[in-house]
Amino acid sequence: MNQQEYMKELVGKLNEASRAYYQENREVMSNFEYDRLYDELEKLEEETGVVLANSPTVSVGYESLDELPKEEHERPMLSLDKTKDAEALKKFIGANRTLLSWKLDGLTIVLTYRDGELHKAVTRGNGVIGEVITNNAKVFQNIPLKIPYPGELVLRGEAIITYSDFEKINRLIPDVDARYKNPRNLCSGSVRQLDNRITARRNVRFFAFGLVRAEDVDFHNSRESQMEWLKEQGFETVEYRMVDADNVEKEIEWFSNHIGKNDFPSDGLVAVYDDIAYGESLGSTAKFPRNSCAFKWADETRQTHLVKIEWSPSRTGLINPIAVFEPVELEGTTVSRASVHNLSILKALELGEGDEITVYKANMIIPQIAENLTKSGFKDMPEKCPACGEETHVQQDSDVEVLMCTNSECPAKAIKAFTLFVSRDAMNIEGLSEATLEKWIARGFLKDFGDIFEISRYREEITTMEGFGEKSYENLIQSIDRARHTTLPRLLYALGIPNIGVANAKMICRSFQNNLEKIRSATEEELQDIEGVGAVIARAFAEYFRKEENQKKLDHLLAHVELEEQQEEEAQIFEGRNFVITGSVVHFANRSELKEEIEKRGGRVTGSVSSKTDYLINNDAGSASSKNKKAAQLGVMVITEEEFLKMLQK
Repeated sequence: MNQQEYMKELVGKLNEASRAYYQENREVMSNFEYDRLYDELEKLEEETGVVLANSPTVSVGYESLDELPKEEHERPMLSLDKTKDAEALKKFIGANRTLLSWKLDGLTIVLTYRDGELHKAVTRGNGVIGEVITNNAKVFQNIPLKIPYPGELVLRGEAIITYSDFEKINRLIPDVDARYKNPRNLCSGSVRQLDNRITARRNVRFFAFGLVRAEDVDFHNSRESQMEWLKEQGFETVEYRMVDADNVEKEIEWFSNHIGKNDFPSDGLVAVYDDIAYGESLGSTAKFPRNSCAFKWADETRQTHLVKIEWSPSRTGLINPIAVFEPVELEGTTVSRASVHNLSILKALELGEGDEITVYKANMIIPQIAENLTKSGFKDMPEKCPACGEETHVQQDSDVEVLMCTNSECPAKAIKAFTLFVSRDAMNIEGLSEATLEKWIARGFLKDFGDIFEISRYREEITTMEGFGEKSYENLIQSIDRARHTTLPRLLYALGIPNIGVANAKMICRSFQNNLEKIRSATEEELQDIEGVGAVIARAFAEYFRKEENQKKLDHLLAHVELEEQQEEEAQIFEGRNFVITGSVVHFANRSELKEEIEKRGGRVTGSVSSKTDYLINNDAGSASSKNKKAAQLGVMVITEEEFLKMLQK
């Protein structure tokens, strides 16, 4: 293992240890071991001149911009000519030694380094003018902020987000419609953020694929030599293989066998002549450089039979057609459903039950219907909404026809209310996502909140739904059962009464001594007497409970929950104070329990010592750990658990 590979390994170990320590309240290594590896990494960075962007030895500043400035590229960035024919690619290669690499599906970035430091990062934009995203590039996962080469270096590469990170980020977005469609869209939005705190959380990675200029470096007229030199500077480069006309078909097969195993998005391959001088002498057409060519695989398609069209209502009133077909293997996964999007597409495809169709994955992610081979014809459009049974109607939306539910009280339209109900600050039903709620509503399982606690009636149907099984069903039932024990403020907030947030719900409950009967019969005048509750909130609250239907829904819900007695709130003695916790604890079960004690008294716990830190809690006050050193430098008070407990007694 060379020095740079070992440095990457050290960065990974140290970052994992920090993540476990601060975010998961577990220790994967001792403070002594952490400090030893940290010092070793610092020494290697000094020796090699390479400092990675995600190294724990650097602290990248965060910045929020009003807009991204634009800048013209010194050389226009042309598109590549494309082919899906291996023979055509072979002909392009001819007698030339050629680099064949992944064509990554992300956002192309141009980096400029001066005096060994990252000076500028610009997006491809329209090929002539791009957007300056330097501060965002500094928080990419793997861009070196410092390199050993002291001259001016300009290189190009692709910013990407892996499939696994894409899926993790999407799972954190409760609104299904707000989720990103594919990793490229997520990457584009992440790279072009005005606040690079958001970029930092998205795990963007950069893979160099081409060197534009490096002064006074002899690359022996070889692009392969340039790629190897970039690796020496600390860059991760796109994976490539050297090919010629004799072995290119074999290498294409190698890439095609590996694409399904990759965690990064790719939509083909790029071939570029290794001979730099010859390639540049060829010049370019008006659109394409003549020294390179893109090879794209034809989409993998499978033939199957349409079983039925399923209609899925949404909160906007749209009823979307879903094609359900006999399961097929596509791009390494089994698929059996594909969105048809709207009535216009459904009619154009002439889809009917039993039709023979071909399906593929757009961007290797989203199942789509490619072609209807038998075209028996579309029929049997639902006249009733599957969620509420009310009439439907066809509506023209821009240039397409869509099917709509006419019922303003359709439960599918109330998906936001159900999403709020199960959220963390409300009933806190873990694992019950908006996507699952939509499926249950569409199948008529849910009409009001109390139905969630009766969902076991549909066990057999749920365990056969796509994405569900016995284990996931049991986990969800356990989460629902835990939510049966809750507090009155949580319950009140969970009802989704207009203008009633968490704080207002607590104030109202406290003012009525947590007496639900008094709360549900409160008048506007009584509510306005509560400090902090104005006329608008009082009116909305009273109007909600004046409706008999809402009273019935609450009674249904109360039949399934048990309200806990409210304890007196702790005095907010730490309001405005920032704490950092390090080392092992003695008087608390873990650091998480200590953190909870601080937060319920108004304090805030952060992961690192800064000028805003008021107290560092460390039982080993004389420790030479990095946090203690930082606290000493900044004049932050270091206290033990014993001293913290004394603060609670004051």
